[in-house]
Amino acid sequence: MKLFFAKIFNSKAGLPLVLVLLLAINWLAASFHARIDFTNEKRFTLSSSTKNILKKLDAPVEITVLLTGDIKSEFKKLSNSTKELLENFKNYGGNNIQYKFELPGEDLNDSLKANVFDSLVALGLRPTNQQVQVKEGEGKNQRQIFPGAVLQYEGKTIAIDLLQGQVQKNIFNSDDLLDKQALNSAEALLEYKFANAIQKLTQKEVPVVAYAYGNGEPQFGFPPVNSVFETLGKNFIVDTVNVRSQPFISPEYAAVVIVKPTEKFTDEDKFKLDQYVMNGGRLLFFIDVLYAERDSLQQGDLIAYSRDLNLNDLLFRYGVRINPDLIADKHSDKIAVEVGSMGGQSQKQLLPWPYAPLLQPGSDNAIVKNQADVMGQFANSIDTIQTDGITKTILLSSSDHAYTLPTPARVQLNSLQTEENINRFNKKNIPVAVLLEGNFTSLYANRISHAQADTLKAYNQPFLKSCIAPGKIIVVSDADIVINQVSETIGPLPMGVNKYTKIQYANKDFFLNCTEYLANPKNILDAKAKDYTLRLLDAKKVTDQRTLWQLINIVVPIILVCLFGFIYQWWRKRKYTKISITK
Repeated sequence: MKLFFAKIFNSKAGLPLVLVLLLAINWLAASFHARIDFTNEKRFTLSSSTKNILKKLDAPVEITVLLTGDIKSEFKKLSNSTKELLENFKNYGGNNIQYKFELPGEDLNDSLKANVFDSLVALGLRPTNQQVQVKEGEGKNQRQIFPGAVLQYEGKTIAIDLLQGQVQKNIFNSDDLLDKQALNSAEALLEYKFANAIQKLTQKEVPVVAYAYGNGEPQFGFPPVNSVFETLGKNFIVDTVNVRSQPFISPEYAAVVIVKPTEKFTDEDKFKLDQYVMNGGRLLFFIDVLYAERDSLQQGDLIAYSRDLNLNDLLFRYGVRINPDLIADKHSDKIAVEVGSMGGQSQKQLLPWPYAPLLQPGSDNAIVKNQADVMGQFANSIDTIQTDGITKTILLSSSDHAYTLPTPARVQLNSLQTEENINRFNKKNIPVAVLLEGNFTSLYANRISHAQADTLKAYNQPFLKSCIAPGKIIVVSDADIVINQVSETIGPLPMGVNKYTKIQYANKDFFLNCTEYLANPKNILDAKAKDYTLRLLDAKKVTDQRTLWQLINIVVPIILVCLFGFIYQWWRKRKYTKISITK
């Protein structure tokens, strides 16, 4: 074999053959990509839905990542992870994925830089302040960065906030404080955010989502639901449907959203919702079954009592029951409480408010995977009912330290000034949001009235006793999750922002993910299913063993070099001593 290769390479054809072989290897390397992901969580392996989107691109997607330059180490890590992801995207999208990293407003004067920053804010990106060292020996300087990216495709533009979905503090003075766990979760969501944005830019058909009213729900244009319509409008075609007056709900709607009804549903109203579900429709309920509003607490206390929405039988048939109680949770948000006065001015203090629980993911479902806390307010517990053919998945639940308060109940503000009995918080993971999936059976399967049958017949709509296809319903027992809080100085705040602390919670992401899951059959929520294990050093061990490891890192290499030199000299001396004796 050696002689064979020697003859070939020594012949006249040897050099051309080597060149052809090198060209073939380079062509194969450029055309076919393969990588082995040895990480336990498959961090560098794209989901199948992401791969499909990238392979079907028919025009370039231009991606500008705004996270670069002189930035903190934690943001640098996020930037590097973004670059690795986009390189992976390029392996499947080829030249249709074009990306670059740049610092917004670099080398521009203050006026032009302000215009650039304003345009980025208009796209939905939020600036973050960070301190950077100007020069060695000099002080630190405040610099605004935008942890985000801008994607462009055939004249359309969409922005990605890389920190969206993580709890952010002081968002109105641009001083976002994120812990390492939050940044780790932000890394885990990178694939989903970029793939979702590319899908939105390239999709040909946009689902139609209806906002239901007619039963006392806040209507379009009212501040409490500004963010609901804003969020839906950026991702879907939005319509409204009056459940009370319209004869039926069109099955053409990909999903129907019902937010905070305050008036009783009639049998006809429930019949329309029921038949919409039987025709393959999807429902998203945000319901408050109790009358309990934070505004009423201005007087010092309130009585929480039932609204009697008359939805119990419909929800029971589908597999859940919302209980007329209140959840109190030690893991909660804060509100401002007057604790005294000084110089004629009232003194307020931020105190934990157990009736504003910070709700956590109740499962590993893609809707809530890697999601931060969702701010609730006067939430109710949910029981799941044994229903044949229906799968129940808990999406949101309380912490491990909670309890339920039966109603009617008196809620007092001054109770915050007394220490709660910790033994009361003895319940864990109380469900607040539940996903129902399967073959639903109509509530009216054996009791449809003549009037209801005649109405359907008049509009050529068939009566269905069961679903024509597996359906999906999400029930959330806290409508305030999607209701905007209103600041006395700023006005309506974004969804999920506490008007006292200005902390941004993940309410908007939860709402959008729920709607995407129901309305968009091509959603790529499976890209959220990754687990990013945060492997941090033990801070206590690092402090305790600091000197030991410094010695190991500094002294041991020197000892090893000296030892190697001694052994080498000993070996040479022994070798040449033998040679001289032999001679």
